Order: sequence, then C-alpha cells, then structure tokens
Amino acid sequence: MKMKVADFHCDALSKMRIHPEMDFTADDRLDVSAKRMVQGNVKLQCFAIFLSKQLGTPNMGHILDQIDVYNARVVPNGIYPIRYAEELEQWEQEGKQGGLLALEGADGLEGNLHYLQVCFELGVRLLGITWNHANWAADGILEQRNGGFTLKGVQLVELSHQLEMILDVSHLSQKGFWELVELSEAARRPFIASHSNAYAVCDHVRNLHDEQIQAIIRMNGRIGVTFVPWFVQKGGTPSSRHLLPHIEHICALGGEHHIMFGSDFDGIEEHLSDLDHCGRYLDWAEMLLKHYPERLVRGWLYDNAVRFLRTWLPKTSKRFN
Repeated sequence: MKMKVADFHCDALSKMRIHPEMDFTADDRLDVSAKRMVQGNVKLQCFAIFLSKQLGTPNMGHILDQIDVYNARVVPNGIYPIRYAEELEQWEQEGKQGGLLALEGADGLEGNLHYLQVCFELGVRLLGITWNHANWAADGILEQRNGGFTLKGVQLVELSHQLEMILDVSHLSQKGFWELVELSEAARRPFIASHSNAYAVCDHVRNLHDEQIQAIIRMNGRIGVTFVPWFVQKGGTPSSRHLLPHIEHICALGGEHHIMFGSDFDGIEEHLSDLDHCGRYLDWAEMLLKHYPERLVRGWLYDNAVRFLRTWLPKTSKRFN
C-alpha cells in the first residue's frame, strides 16, 4: 500500500497568479500539480498565499486574487477544500486529495484586523505572521534589529487564537518567536514551523535553534522539515539523504512525533537532486523506510500533520455545509 503524504507548504498559487496560463491539472512548470499529487500520493497539500514582489505592494486585493486562483483553478481539479474538523473527517473517509489555505506573511492584511476575519471566512486556516522582513505586525528573521511584535501584532495573534487560526513561525524573528511562545502558551494553542530545518545541522538563519525546536515540542506543535537546498546543506548538491541528519537531530530532541514535511515546492528554483517535485514523494518514502521503522515514516509523511489538524482546526461552523 502506498503511503499517504501531507505537505504543509507550497507556493503554487503565487506562481499561478503570476503566470495565468499555467494549468494546475498537469503543467510541468508546477512542482505541485494535480497530476503530480496523484503520482506522489499527496493526499493533503497546504497552499500558501505568498505576495511576491512581482505583484507590487502587498494588499488585500492580492490576497483575494490568490484565493480566487485556488477556488477557480485548483479546487475544480479534484482538490477537496478543508476548513473545519468536520471536513477533515469527511475528506479522510472519502479518500480524496485535500487542500488547505495558508497566508504567508500578514503584510497584505494592511494592519486591518477585519481583513483577517475575512480571510478566515474565505477558508484561510494558517497564518505565517511575517516573511523575511518586518511588517506592521512583527519583524521577520532577516530584520537585523530582531524586534518582536508590535501592539497591533499582539492583537493579530489574539484574534487568530479566537478564530482558531493556526499560527506559523517559519520566517519570524527570534524575539518574535519567544514572544509568540508566551502568547500561545497563555492561550493553550500550539503553533507550527511549516518549512524550517535544524540550525545545528545547517546554520542557515531560517532554520530553528535547538531551544526553539524544544519549545515547539513542549507545546505539541509541528515542524515541517523542508526541501530548500540551502536550508539542508551549505554548498554542494544536496539530495534527499541530506535531510536525514535534520530528522535525526529533531528526533534526538524528542520530536519524533512532531515532524512533518513542508517542501516549499514552487517557492524555490533549485531543488534537492532527487526530490524536485511532489511526484517524487513515494521515492522519498522508500528511502526513509530503508533507515527508519514504518510507524515513524507514516507519522512524518502524514499522520503527525493530520493528527495536529484534527485537534486544532475549528470544530464547528454555523455556515458548515
């Protein structure tokens, strides 16, 4: 039986927004397409709304554009949109391919908390607070001053918790990370790092330090080990086997049940030599099975991510149908 896969980060929507001629069905320019999801048995894909500089100054209109791309060009090609825990259960029972919407960076919300509510109503369920740089809510990881949250940013976190929006710390500054730990522990809601690796293995600024990994484990969050080559290894031509030290390091810190994958497909122009699109996931699964027990591999590929969603997606909605 082929192992099921859940991937917590791709940028196909942004690429399709910039290139309107791209067809999600089977366009080989897309790392994540309907065809390749079937090939790799990717049952659940998180589609990020990333506001590229090519689109101009981030605004709510650009967010709505990518939600339209998802609804008009992705969902009709066999992707079951998941917004609530009930839909997650229905999707699993039906065995379909599912999609989740994430917003990568709060920049496009323009400091308007009502816009977050609008995004939630339109199906967005994950929020990465920053991209690499500062925005109105917090500093990103490349902001040299390493600031934390603004007062409006704290309000954004509080509203996210009320809405049951899942927060994502990939790209967030170190100070912001630790402020969010306090806010999230007070709210008793864990967060995720959707696409980050272990800094102790590859000292890229976007990777997580041991203390951060342990904090995510302590709150029962999730870490999406990512396939970005320069987050995996410095220099050379890394392959999927170079991901193993990251997995082993997180496991050594107690995180074997907290690992998932967040490929960053379609957000990168360079790839791991043998893991260049989501159709390769089953080859990756076979390689993992050569090194680890099946129960762990199933957890990393699918079970850990879906178990987290089952717990933390909103349970009910008056508008659920």
